[in-house]
Amino acid sequence: MSCLSGYTMIRRENTMSTENLTELTQPDVNARRNYENEIIEIIRSNASPRIMREKLDDYHGNDIAEVLSDLTAQERKKLYRILSVSMLSDVFEYTDEEEAVRYLDEMDLNKASSILSELEADTAVEILKELDKDKRALLIELMDETSRKDVDLIASFDEDEIGSRMSTNYIVITAGLTVKQAMSELVKQAAQNDNISTLFVVDEVGAFYGAIDLKDLITARQSDNLEERIATTFPYVYGNESIDDCIEKLKDYSEDSIPVLDNNNRMLGVITAQSIIQVVDDELGEDYAKLAGLTAEEDLSEPLLESMKKRLPWLLILLALGMVVSSVVGAFEQVVSQLTMIMAFQSLILDMAGNVGTQSLAVTIRVLMDESLTLKQKLYLVVKEMKVGLCNGILLGIISFVFIGLYIFFAKGRSIVFAYAVSGCIGVSLMLAMLISSTTGTLIPLFFKKIKVDPAVASGPLITTINDLVAVVTYYGMSWLLLLQVLHLGD
Repeated sequence: MSCLSGYTMIRRENTMSTENLTELTQPDVNARRNYENEIIEIIRSNASPRIMREKLDDYHGNDIAEVLSDLTAQERKKLYRILSVSMLSDVFEYTDEEEAVRYLDEMDLNKASSILSELEADTAVEILKELDKDKRALLIELMDETSRKDVDLIASFDEDEIGSRMSTNYIVITAGLTVKQAMSELVKQAAQNDNISTLFVVDEVGAFYGAIDLKDLITARQSDNLEERIATTFPYVYGNESIDDCIEKLKDYSEDSIPVLDNNNRMLGVITAQSIIQVVDDELGEDYAKLAGLTAEEDLSEPLLESMKKRLPWLLILLALGMVVSSVVGAFEQVVSQLTMIMAFQSLILDMAGNVGTQSLAVTIRVLMDESLTLKQKLYLVVKEMKVGLCNGILLGIISFVFIGLYIFFAKGRSIVFAYAVSGCIGVSLMLAMLISSTTGTLIPLFFKKIKVDPAVASGPLITTINDLVAVVTYYGMSWLLLLQVLHLGD
């Protein structure tokens, strides 16, 4: 059940008895009430359209959106006829774009275009992108002129530009107004724009000047100077700035909306708090996909070929790197043939090196989200990760030295000298591999960041494979040097 269902509870309080309202305040209320089942029962009932609409109006749009996929096509068509365009647009605000396209296909074009006109422009653009070209053009043509202009404006920005995520739902006033005039403008514009918590101020040529909090305007006396209440240091972004560059700036402020400007400093729209959350969520999703070695996010309904296309590029790269690792092992054929026992511990070195590298990668990518990092701070990060890798390597190397030596001595029946010579080589190799892996896990994303490539491209599988190469060279190199050349051991 959606956490937004609590909103429904509040809206229905006037129709409930005191006893029922008391019951709803119990801690397990969300577990006991199932709003989705209630909505489905209402839709499948024989109530008149008016009664059904009044009952459904008690529920939040997100609650109704959650049940659409559980209804039959015929039941959804019934719902489209019963609910008003305003109610349907509220539902579509919480509907996945691909599902929204399927639902729009189930209704007539006029109804579909009316819903798109009521939606926030950025939401409408995202849905329109999923439609085929001919139907998209037809629906845009049927939309009202204002909505069509807003959609064209947002669609003019590339997907990676912050302007593609803005909303045109905001209140704007001109500098120099009195408190009374500003209140009149607020009342007049609020009929079309419900995002009224902040009023944005522009100068006589339309350039962004500042912002006024709604509370400050409401509490102002008519004799007060409105200019004194305008925040002229209010944050803003430019529409053609990349989303990646804007995220940190947007997250640093707790404003409900931040203005988006064109290159002439005129207001184009605003980025709302909801949009900021969505932007951050999308960026984290993309980074997570890259960390997993994918070219894009996947979901449960992803077609087989689409999933393969997203996974194959990295897998081909990793296959090539894997062949390099295998060829390096082949180069140490002499070591393997004379010390076959060391093969049993190869996976230990490789796994630990890969794990350490992935840990350093995760820490580095998280730190690199701060765009203001200085060179000194980056060098400190590298040194810190090297220290962590070295200290952990020494500790785990000592543990490996002791217990692997005992294992070889007792389980394999080899001499104590041979057992601890091999375990000593493993311990030293483990320490060096962890040190080098933590360093590469830090330096590679820093390098990608330097050449303007998303550090998340240094994905877990890529770092692991590179560290496998490091571990193989370290392990077999140390075995050849210490066990064969220095101690002259061999089976």
